[in-house]
Amino acid sequence: MKPGRIVMLVLGTLAALMGLGLLTGAGFVGWVNFQQRDNGYLTTPTERYDVATRAITSPGLDVLVDEELPDVLPVDSAGRLLLRGTAASGKQIFIGIGPQEDVARYLDNVRHSEITKLDSYPFRVEYREVPGNAEPADPGAQPFWSTSAQGTGTQQIEWDLRSGRWSVVVMNADGAAPVSVDLQAGVRSDLLWPVFIGLLIGGIALLAVGVPLIVAGAAGLGRHGPPPHYPAAGHMEPAGVPGGPEARAPGAATPYSTGPSAAAPYPAAPYPTAAAAIPPAGGRTPLPTDPQPSDTSRYPVRLNGYLDPGLSRGMWLIKWFLAIPHYIVLFFLWFAFFVTTIVAGFAILFTGRYPRSLFNFNVGVLRWNWRVAFYAYAAIGTDRYPPFTLARTDYPADFDVEYPEHLSRGLVLIKWWLLVLPQLLIVSAFSGAASTWGSRRTWVDGRWVDGTWVDGTWVGYQGGGGISLIGLLVIVAGFSLLFTGRFGRRLFDLLIGLNRWTHRVIAYVALMRDEYPPFRLDMGPMDPAEAPPAGYLPPPVPASQTEPPPTEPPGAPRQP
Repeated sequence: MKPGRIVMLVLGTLAALMGLGLLTGAGFVGWVNFQQRDNGYLTTPTERYDVATRAITSPGLDVLVDEELPDVLPVDSAGRLLLRGTAASGKQIFIGIGPQEDVARYLDNVRHSEITKLDSYPFRVEYREVPGNAEPADPGAQPFWSTSAQGTGTQQIEWDLRSGRWSVVVMNADGAAPVSVDLQAGVRSDLLWPVFIGLLIGGIALLAVGVPLIVAGAAGLGRHGPPPHYPAAGHMEPAGVPGGPEARAPGAATPYSTGPSAAAPYPAAPYPTAAAAIPPAGGRTPLPTDPQPSDTSRYPVRLNGYLDPGLSRGMWLIKWFLAIPHYIVLFFLWFAFFVTTIVAGFAILFTGRYPRSLFNFNVGVLRWNWRVAFYAYAAIGTDRYPPFTLARTDYPADFDVEYPEHLSRGLVLIKWWLLVLPQLLIVSAFSGAASTWGSRRTWVDGRWVDGTWVDGTWVGYQGGGGISLIGLLVIVAGFSLLFTGRFGRRLFDLLIGLNRWTHRVIAYVALMRDEYPPFRLDMGPMDPAEAPPAGYLPPPVPASQTEPPPTEPPGAPRQP
């Protein structure tokens, strides 16, 4: 892989991620700005506040704003607070905001309630009662209020945010107890609109830089194309191909010729039989001619995985940790995969073709991911560390997709989200973690709401998760390997089959093929559509299993 293309891919991914972050922020700020519909305020529902004391106070409200906003901003205030209240008893009510120190002096030795916790959905408020026996002075006559309102009916104050420590006070105008009031709060900021515009422009600009860098980097990495496919059965494998006759010394055992350690040999079908035990030295090696994959079993997405002999008993416990460098690389590759798939989708829509360089790159990403999964968590089938490359190698796990010369322009609009739904339901059943979601309904203030109180905290929807079927089977195989040194071959075949099904669906969702993935579990290390690698030898069958059954002499009585 060329360093320049890698740098472009990394920088493009970082720029695009920051752009998406800014656009997400722009969406949130825009939504909040849109919600300012109550005379320009974002308001809360009106709720009842009842205390047996003489006043309700808020905790300290720390505000830090620039008193003089830059001239380039078309606003005069960073924000404004709205408080609207009505006394439940019909008495005169007082609402005021003042400096925290002055409020504390005013309410010194006056019994009042300070709000300590306020939940909006469902509404719940907790107070801390401050004892005292003094009667407060007339609140409306105090000079320290920054803003205040007093009277019968609904009273409202609007206050521009200012730097300092402030407190909100709500009480009866005569200072008597108790206090029962319906309150509504609201906030507004004229800064939201320019902030929204700035985030939107910044996000679009970063995406405009990041996406071309990603596409250029991915196209550069995939421009040279993958190594040749394994040839069809009966054809000749050219020398020099990874895994071909030049990859090992004459007479040396193939990497996968012995299968799992201390386990029974693979059954004869559907695995092919090699034409010769040792590749000839002529530079070409004939491949087996039987069996040929049938048209019904051949799917142009191929996944292979061969179990290495002599697996370490305990290494699978730390492979997930050893693979952390790959996870970091795959983070960038998967993000680029997502971007290039979208770009390829538009290319297919307008031209009917998947750009070859992007196709090679995306296949390489899936190949890289499968090698890491095979090593670390989806099969633990080898102790050999995965290579850092998109290309095909002699690694015991491989993935490939045949390049389509033409793709349907119409299918690209529906196959990745609609047509694939049955497959996604099946794949999610064995590759996704099981999860449950539920809620309890609670009667709150005359209505049913979803959720309940748990240890003083409101819990809405509650969920639980579990392990996927593939993950469970890997754990079973790992403990079998740990305690017996054996990796059950049929269990390994099942794991490869489940991963093969998953990757076929991924390739279909990624727009790589129009052929619908088969509803079929093809187990075993070799894909039914794949000819074996050059020089591949199946596990030798013990002589006891190759001897013909004993024949009985003519006329001998049959055994019951």
